[in-house]
Amino acid sequence: MARRLTLFIMIGMVLGIAVGFLLNQTYPAGDARLTEYADMLKLLPEVFLHLIKMIIAPLVFATLVSGIAGMGDSSALGRIGGRALGWFVSASLISIGLGLLLVNLFKPGVGLAFTAAGPVGDLAVADFTLRHFVLSVFPTSVLDAMARNDVLQVLVFSLFFGVALSALGQGGEMIVRGCDKLAQVMLTITDYVMRFAPFAVFGALASVVASKGLAIIVTYGKFVAEFYFGLLLLWVILLSLGGVFLGRRVLVLARYIRQPLLLAFSTASSESALPRLFEQLDRFGVPRRISGFVLPLGYSFNLDGSMMYTSFATMFIAQAYNIPLSAGQQIAMLLTLMVTSKGIAGVPRASLVVIAATLTQFGLPLEGVALLLGVDTFLDMGRTATNVVGNAVATSVITKWEGMLQPPLDPDAEPPHAPHDTPEHGRKGLHLDPGA
Repeated sequence: MARRLTLFIMIGMVLGIAVGFLLNQTYPAGDARLTEYADMLKLLPEVFLHLIKMIIAPLVFATLVSGIAGMGDSSALGRIGGRALGWFVSASLISIGLGLLLVNLFKPGVGLAFTAAGPVGDLAVADFTLRHFVLSVFPTSVLDAMARNDVLQVLVFSLFFGVALSALGQGGEMIVRGCDKLAQVMLTITDYVMRFAPFAVFGALASVVASKGLAIIVTYGKFVAEFYFGLLLLWVILLSLGGVFLGRRVLVLARYIRQPLLLAFSTASSESALPRLFEQLDRFGVPRRISGFVLPLGYSFNLDGSMMYTSFATMFIAQAYNIPLSAGQQIAMLLTLMVTSKGIAGVPRASLVVIAATLTQFGLPLEGVALLLGVDTFLDMGRTATNVVGNAVATSVITKWEGMLQPPLDPDAEPPHAPHDTPEHGRKGLHLDPGA
């Protein structure tokens, strides 16, 4: 089923681009019928993402609570959390630094001589403050946090809930088993929802190509091509760092996460890939007690592709407006992005918000964000897929550090559905060479 789904997703991508291009060539820009068809096609990914969002909160809650309760002691939780945050900070510095290095090397904005290109749009820059971020971490109601799919707030509540269950010992065992079963139910629902993924991929790509056309890629071709080259280089760096700890198994990991990558790339949504990424890491040998904690944390603090984009795009705008920035200013920008980017979880169009806030702080023209809006969807596809790679590598490396990485299953076998990852929960399937 998994192999067929991957094939169908790729077919959906090709058909989506073809249908979108046909519509774009058939109807002139601004035609009401083109807009209507694009909106109708966009309905497919919107329905799919609604279904995915339906799964996220209960899945994160169930896997995190059962995982924490299964750790047995709070010291393990603190150690894993510390290692995870250490990796996230290091990866973010590498991502932002690489973006600055490449944009200074390629200079994609030099010579463009752009002027104000229109309004920026509805960006939530007003919410981009330290006070707003700190308060947004802590939920006033877990039901409200789940209703809004605020992963960070659900994570905080689940931490308290899981630690309290662990303190109860056998008294909380029934609730822990209930959370195990809830996680299994949500992953079963995920299997059902994923069957709609090829249609969502088709609709997403057809809609954006119909609306904007392939010509927009040509117009910003240099910027887009150089950014994607940077993402490819970042993938090599992340996988190489993973290989230091995982050895040859990092190549196996790349094979296992191909389906979440395709989903993230084609829908430009990290949420669409999260349930499937849980399953693939199960198959790779990552215990759910680790992935259930590290992945939600990574989705809030370890967005490697988005981090690289913020530095690359900010400098692109400075170059396009012919505003030189000294090395000291760029280092200050790197450190600013390093800190402020950790507060973007749950903010609409988060990367653009970070860029807008950074432009304001460094005296660069805020309207420069408008230069990015035309191709932001295409760029978002690449940086979202990179976020998935970064979080998969981080989770696997931390599992290896903990000495808990298990032999992998066949990547297309039935998922183990084992939040506690004990033999009685049955890691069934075809075992591969652990050193593969």
